[in-house]
Amino acid sequence: MDKKTLVIVESPTKVKTITKYLGKEYIISSSRGHIIDLPKSRLAVDVDNNFEPEYITIRGKAKVLNELKKYAKKASTILLATDPDREGEAISWHLANSLSKFCSDIKRIEFNEITKSAVLEAVEHPRELNMSLVNAQQARRILDRIVGYSISPILWKKVKKGLSAGRVQSVALKVICEREEQIDAFTPEEYWTYDINFKIKNREYSASLFSFKGEKVSISTRDEIDDITNLLENSEFQIESLKSKNRSRKPTAPFITSKLQQEAANKLGFTTSKTMMVAQQLYEGVDLGGEEGQTGLITYMRTDSTRISQGALESVRTYISDTYSVDYLPEKPNTYTNKKGSQDAHEAIRPTEVLRTPDSIKKILSGEQYKLYSLIWKKFVSSQMTPERTEIHTLIINGSEYLFRSSATTVLFDGFTVLEKESKSKKSTFPKVQEGDHVVVTEHLPEQHFTSPPPRYNDASLVKFLEESGIGRPSTYAPTINTLIKRYYVNRSGRQLVPTVLGKLVNTLVKDNFSDLVSVEFTSGMEEKLDSIELEKIEWHQMLSDFYTPFIEVVHRAEENIDDMKGVLDEPTDLVCELCGAAMIKKLGKFGYFLACSAFPDCRNAKSLPLGRCPSCEGDVVKRSSKKGRPFYACSEYPDCEFVTRDIPAGKDCPKCSKLLFKKRIRGKGERLVCLNEPCGYFLDLLDEVEEASKKEDYSV
Repeated sequence: MDKKTLVIVESPTKVKTITKYLGKEYIISSSRGHIIDLPKSRLAVDVDNNFEPEYITIRGKAKVLNELKKYAKKASTILLATDPDREGEAISWHLANSLSKFCSDIKRIEFNEITKSAVLEAVEHPRELNMSLVNAQQARRILDRIVGYSISPILWKKVKKGLSAGRVQSVALKVICEREEQIDAFTPEEYWTYDINFKIKNREYSASLFSFKGEKVSISTRDEIDDITNLLENSEFQIESLKSKNRSRKPTAPFITSKLQQEAANKLGFTTSKTMMVAQQLYEGVDLGGEEGQTGLITYMRTDSTRISQGALESVRTYISDTYSVDYLPEKPNTYTNKKGSQDAHEAIRPTEVLRTPDSIKKILSGEQYKLYSLIWKKFVSSQMTPERTEIHTLIINGSEYLFRSSATTVLFDGFTVLEKESKSKKSTFPKVQEGDHVVVTEHLPEQHFTSPPPRYNDASLVKFLEESGIGRPSTYAPTINTLIKRYYVNRSGRQLVPTVLGKLVNTLVKDNFSDLVSVEFTSGMEEKLDSIELEKIEWHQMLSDFYTPFIEVVHRAEENIDDMKGVLDEPTDLVCELCGAAMIKKLGKFGYFLACSAFPDCRNAKSLPLGRCPSCEGDVVKRSSKKGRPFYACSEYPDCEFVTRDIPAGKDCPKCSKLLFKKRIRGKGERLVCLNEPCGYFLDLLDEVEEASKKEDYSV
């Protein structure tokens, strides 16, 4: 019986798709991600022996590895088809080392999209493993292991068990905490704007004050605005000038990973992890039915390159000219430069087939898949279209040497914006006027404002900061944010990332004792060194040695200097332990705060923290978790009270019955605070709450 070729991919989702493309001569199997790694229980890096790592089979992966060995014994050739990045190259290297005794002919293949043509092309052109990529990944893994496993035990010893500090996560936590410090220290300052409504030839317009006697206007007090108002209400207004200029707005580049995460966060409200999860689904393939079956819809979603293949460029240019007109097609393809330090390993994120429009497959995709695919498809197509051309009209009005500005825009040609349904060609202009023409002012609108604090980071702005600072790589942004939330260093408040008390404490300890480690310059410099390993400019063992010697000295000093802070996060309460009568303490655990008996270890009573009064009885609402770890909220008096909900507590009491309020999504109405006490029935749309707060002029953060 002839031996077959074994193809190993990372994800089991790809197996069915690639089997369809390659046929019966191939065995397609999956490693299900990493199969070999450093053990979790110890450092497993011999720092005294050239940083030799001790790799083991990951717990639970022995069955997968044994299955691959069984296939390898029957194979003539093994093609390692893990993801096309450093991580994928390292997985392939570990697989090659594990399977080489069973099959000597092992090669590496990679494809940027899971389509028949791309897979067949890859199989026709196998290559050797790229050890420069492997060594860059090994260096990153060992570097992060040394940092985490050196600092984390100090935090366990001095603060509490379960804490961690990482090279990239510590910098991310630092900038989030620094922004919170700026918000806490912020003092609102008063300022005023002055607008007018005016008529020209019976048409209404508005204009804003911007200049007085050639100087920019800045109004800080009510007295100043009163003086200006008294003057202008008795002034005559006339046309100072009306000028027009043309503007051309070019399309932006197709998505790289960071830009996709930012735009999905801003436009779709996706977290970075959700964006990458849905993108992975689109990359690995969706069953389109019929002859197409399981098909990859986008190219690989971890990339920092804006490059597009020649074939994809030709396809999209044909689509644009056929669907719209040659006016929307530039003479030459649009090209975009990559940011400094880009690896340019493979293409930008784009649809694998431009003719597969979002609407043509909308019924097949989930809501989230459709939204993200639409975002990617439109960005790709628009990136190869002509600019939008507009004419900007600027009218300047003079009243006692106070100059007001009004603008209007006429879209001359929509260009790439034709893809956005709301971008219909619009015309907004002014009637023909002459300098010195009289203007009828119908309303004076001075308005008081207060400066706002800098905004908290959200997923989009944090990813933007990390990218622009050269910290991390496309594959690390989502895991970094997830780790901060998982460790309870950061909470989500809507879309904002807010540091917890624990996060602030850990940040202070790390910043005070490992200042270089959490500096932006140091962390971005380490990324450049890892890139240099890939380019074979630096030897990876030497890079680790140069880092380790000064680092471990700092670790030893920190261990001596950091005071014991165990218990600093505990808070006394008025609650009494029902088992022994001692006071209960609010303690911080792995999953947030909980109540524990102060008589521990003699009394081990512990329970969830009461969140508010139960809507159904006089008990308390507490947080629970299902067997799968999914959170829900229930009454502390269960089973006597069977109240349970997945609605999230709002942290506020009902003004009618004093029961705990919950947040509920109401279709078409947004988020609402509701009282689940049925006889009460109180609810409040959160929009109303925001408006009410603004009426009170509450400028606190």
